[in-house]
Amino acid sequence: MIKKILFLPVIFLFLAFSPQDDQRKNQLRKTNDDDNSKFTNAGNLGLTVTNFGTYGHGFSLWPSQPSCEYPIGSGIEHIYDGGLWIGGFTSRDSLGSNKSGPFVTTGAVDASSVSNRGGGFEYTNAKGTGVEERSSLIDAKFFSPLAISHQDLVMNYVDTNTTLSNGELIVDHIPLGVAVRQEVYSWNYPFADYFVIMNYWIKNVSDKYIDSFYVGLWTDAVVRNTNITSPRTGGAFFNKGGDGYNDSLRIAYEFDATGDVGFSDSYVGIQFLGASKSYGNANFVSWQYRNTTNSNFFAPQDDIQRYRKLQGFFGGDNRWGAGINPDALKTPSNRSLLISAGGFNSLAPGDSVNVTFAIVCAKKFGNDLPSFDSEIQKTNLYSNAGWAIRAYRGEDRNGNGILDEGEDSDGDKKITRYILPSPPVSPRIKVIPESNKVTIYWDKSSEKSVDPISGKKDFEGYRIYRTNAGFDLTSTQDFTKSLLLLAEFDSLGNDIGFNSGFDAISLDEPIKFAGDETNYGYKYEINNLLNGWQYIFSVTAFDEGDAENKISSLESSALVGANKVLPGTPATSDKNIEIGVYPNPYYGNAYWDGNSERLRKIYFYNLPAECEITIYTLSGDIVKKIRHNKESNGSDVRWFETYSKDETQKMSGGEHAWDLVSDNDQAIATGLYLFSVKDISNNNIKVGKFLVIK
Repeated sequence: MIKKILFLPVIFLFLAFSPQDDQRKNQLRKTNDDDNSKFTNAGNLGLTVTNFGTYGHGFSLWPSQPSCEYPIGSGIEHIYDGGLWIGGFTSRDSLGSNKSGPFVTTGAVDASSVSNRGGGFEYTNAKGTGVEERSSLIDAKFFSPLAISHQDLVMNYVDTNTTLSNGELIVDHIPLGVAVRQEVYSWNYPFADYFVIMNYWIKNVSDKYIDSFYVGLWTDAVVRNTNITSPRTGGAFFNKGGDGYNDSLRIAYEFDATGDVGFSDSYVGIQFLGASKSYGNANFVSWQYRNTTNSNFFAPQDDIQRYRKLQGFFGGDNRWGAGINPDALKTPSNRSLLISAGGFNSLAPGDSVNVTFAIVCAKKFGNDLPSFDSEIQKTNLYSNAGWAIRAYRGEDRNGNGILDEGEDSDGDKKITRYILPSPPVSPRIKVIPESNKVTIYWDKSSEKSVDPISGKKDFEGYRIYRTNAGFDLTSTQDFTKSLLLLAEFDSLGNDIGFNSGFDAISLDEPIKFAGDETNYGYKYEINNLLNGWQYIFSVTAFDEGDAENKISSLESSALVGANKVLPGTPATSDKNIEIGVYPNPYYGNAYWDGNSERLRKIYFYNLPAECEITIYTLSGDIVKKIRHNKESNGSDVRWFETYSKDETQKMSGGEHAWDLVSDNDQAIATGLYLFSVKDISNNNIKVGKFLVIK
C-alpha cells in the first residue's frame, strides 16, 4: 500500500462548546480553518494534533514537523495518522423510540490515500478556530492561568455537517449530532515527557438521544526510523508492525517487527485512562490493511462493521482473550489499533461525557532481540503507562473515583486531575562557546520552587551535564541518554547529597547580557573541548524528595535547558590574526562527516563578525560565495539540517561551516583551493588555501 499525504482543503461548519457552558445547537455555515501546524514539544514526544479530529499528519509535513516522533529529534516515527471514533444509535426519547443506527463518526480511517477529504474524515470546524496553545509555565510564550500542563493544545470541532459549504457531500456520513472539545496535555518532567494525554468532552447538540454509544481512538501506527528508511518508499514502509495489548493497563501497542530493527527499538501505546460516566468495558481490536485472509483481521468497511469494532469484536464474536491468538498480531503487517470504552447507556440532548486517553511511547528494555516483544522489553512501556495513569488520577490516588480522606489537597471537595509531583522549575541557562571552551551561566529561579503536593520549598541543588563530541553521529536515538554528569552542587545543612554548597559557582553579583533581562547568578566553565564539534550542555535542578508522601528526589528536565553549541574561535577584525580552514587538508569521510556526500563539512575560522568568503579553483574560477555574520550557525548546511534539525545550535561567531558544495550545487573534487575573506567593516581582505583529498 502506498499512503499519501494528509491535506484537507475544505469548508466546514463549527459548533464549539465548553464542558461547563451550554451553547447554541445550530450555527450558520462558515469557512473552515483546518489547522495541523501544532505539535507537542514540551517533552520528548512530538505529536501533531489537529482541529478536525485527527492526530499525526500522514507524513505530509515530514521531515519538518513530527507526526508522532519519540524521542523528539530522533527521526523515529510511531504514527501515520489516527482519529477519534464515536458510535451509537439515535432515538427520539430515553425509551428508545424510533431507534436507528448504528452510526459511527470517524476522525480518520485507514485508506490508500488521504490526500483528499473522503469517507472517514467526518469532523468539521469553523473559520478562525485553529488550535489554541497555552502553558502553565510562567515564563512560557503561551502562559495562561487556565493551562493544565506545560503545553496544552485546545481545539473544537463537530460532526453535525453532511456537506461542505460548497455543497460537496461528506461521503457516507450520518451525523450523531455531537460537538467535541479536545484538550491535549504534555509535560517536560523526565518521568512524564514520554506521554501525551488526549482529553475529550463530547456533547450531544442534537434533539435526539444517543444510546449504547462508544468512544475510541483509531490509530494507524507505524514504528520506523525515518533516518534509515524514508516514508516515501511506499507500501513496504508500513507493513512491518506487530501489535499487542495489556488489559490491566488498558493499553494497545505497536512495535517494529522487521523494519529498521535496532534503529527503532521502541513502542507506541494507545491507552484508555477513564471517563466521567459509567461504561461497560474498555475494548481492544486490531486489523490489517487489505493483506490478510483471516476474517478476524478484516478492516471494517461501513458503520455497522465499525460499531462492532468499537464493541471489541474482531471477526464474528471473537474478542481479545476469547478466540484471538495474541501471537497472530506480532507477525509483521500493516496494522491498525482501536481502543474504545463503552457502552455508555445514553446521552440526552444537551448532555456531555468526558473521555480520556493517552499516547505513550517507550524504548524497549533489556537485551532481547529488537524484533521481539517479550515481557521484559515492555518494562519501560508499562512504567510510562503507569505514570500516565498517575497523571490522570491526580488527587484520586487509588483510582476509586471518589475523594478519600487526605486526598483533597486543594480543598475544593472534588477530584482535581492532572496533578503530578513536581521537581524544581528548570533554571534559565545561557551557554557561551569560545575556542576549546564553553561557559555556562544560569539563574536562581529554581530555588523558589514550591512542590504542589507537599506545599514546601524543597529545592536541593543543581546538576551540570554535557554530551561527548560526536554523540550525534552514533546510533543513540535519545540525546538525554548521551548526557554525562559533569558536576553536582547541593545545599548545606542537611543529610542529602554531598553538602558542597554553591560557593564554587556563585557570582559575586548577578550579571545580565545584552537583550536578555535574566539575572544570572551562577557560572561554570568547561575546558579542553574540540572546536567544530557539536555538544549539548544542560543544567537541571533537583529537590529533597518527600519522605512523607513516599516520593524520591525529583530532577527537572534536561530537555528544557539543553543548549547545542559548537566551540570555536570568536569573531575578530584583528589584521594580525590569520584566517584559516580546518581540517586542512580535508580527507573524505572525516570523523564528523555523515554517511553521504552532502553530510560533509569544513570550517573557516578567525573570521570577522561580518564578511564575505569567496572560494576559487587554482585557475581563478569562483566555486562558492558565502556571506558570514557572527550569528551564523550552519543551518544552511545539510549536516546541521540532519543532525540539528531544530536549528538552535550556537557557534562562536568567528567560524563558518561549508559543506564542500559549489554554487552550482555540485560536490567539489579533490584539489587545492584558494579563498579570500573580505571584512565588511573595513574592507580588509585576507587570503588562504586548503587541500581537499577524497
